[in-house]
Amino acid sequence: MFSPTLLKPKFFPRKPPPGFTLLEVILAITILSTLSVLSTQALSRALKARTKIQAEVDDVSSLRDSMRMIRTDINLAYHHRDFEQEIFEMIYKKPAGTQSQAQFQGQTPGANQPAPAAAAAAGLTRPPRQTKRYSPTTNFVGTEDSLNFITMNNGRIMANAQQADFVEVGYSVKDCKNLTTEKTSKCLFRRVQPVIDEDVKAGGNEFVMLENITEFKLRYFGEGKQDWIKDWSSLPTAPDGQTKGKFPDTVEVSLTIERTLDNKPKTYSMQFVVPIHFPNNPEKAAAGSTTAQPDGSGDQPSNPSGTFE
Repeated sequence: MFSPTLLKPKFFPRKPPPGFTLLEVILAITILSTLSVLSTQALSRALKARTKIQAEVDDVSSLRDSMRMIRTDINLAYHHRDFEQEIFEMIYKKPAGTQSQAQFQGQTPGANQPAPAAAAAAGLTRPPRQTKRYSPTTNFVGTEDSLNFITMNNGRIMANAQQADFVEVGYSVKDCKNLTTEKTSKCLFRRVQPVIDEDVKAGGNEFVMLENITEFKLRYFGEGKQDWIKDWSSLPTAPDGQTKGKFPDTVEVSLTIERTLDNKPKTYSMQFVVPIHFPNNPEKAAAGSTTAQPDGSGDQPSNPSGTFE
């Protein structure tokens, strides 16, 4: 016989269904949300830092490129002197004390000169061949915030631009508007003129080199000066007689830009002392001799344009 207890069914503990409980899901979502917010903030800060660093790099690169262009232009400043004309003037210069010295002084061979017999009697000899020639006039005019001169840095910057052995360049600061932000700021302009004319301060085409200029300062140093000066002019009408017909030996250039990043102004500045490789200025006259003057007196040619027949 079977015992009734043997027929009694046995009950085992019930296993929980597979999956997560509500509390576990809530905790997981909370942790995931926190990590997402932190990751987003970190990524946003990284992007802002990248944008700021890239803007700083762009500003410094633009500033350095502009200064490199200015340095190259000044290094290769071209001061033309018509040595052939100077030699011609020296040959035709009358001996001191002759009666026709005043007649020949400051003149070039042409229709107004006396007959060959008179020239021979005066000890002068006409050149065997007369050719009409035009010598380029090169000047250097600089102020505290602008610069205009002739340079041999004639690299083509814009497509289809005219080229020449030496060009006329000018630097100045003017207002300009950014095409993207439409904000107006002070900009550094470079002017290029491939055709040399008598006015070194005008003509040619201008383009913007640098925006957000807060300082563009120039100073000059050359022969006869004991300290830096703010203005230099080689024009015959220059008020300073020590700069007439001369280029400076050195130019100091200070350039500063300012940009606002994250509502904070950021300033970048560079300063260079740039020498002119070959000023080609007239040498000082020896003691007791006539001092060379670019206005035509002394031993310098009396015809500054260098044209003669």
